[in-house]
Amino acid sequence: MPTYQYACTECGHAFDQFQSFSDASLTECPECGGKLRKVFSAAGVVFKGSGFYRTDSRSGSSSSTPSSASSSSSSSTTSSTPAPAASGSSD
Repeated sequence: MPTYQYACTECGHAFDQFQSFSDASLTECPECGGKLRKVFSAAGVVFKGSGFYRTDSRSGSSSSTPSSASSSSSSSTTSSTPAPAASGSSD
């Protein structure tokens, strides 16, 4: 069940409440009987450690991305060199 944060608009009392998605929002402050509002904050998910960013799995700086692409194209050129030789030998 999610935890919702509420704050009273009159006395400032703040508290957390476990509620189901289908439950109605609370409207009355348990301290003074004033009007409540939901408090929204940033998402509760924090990604820590390595492996969450595109550059984490790559070696070197972010400028290595284009060079790795060019090195892969050069390796594809190397691998394409035997292919024409194989097709040429089949003639």
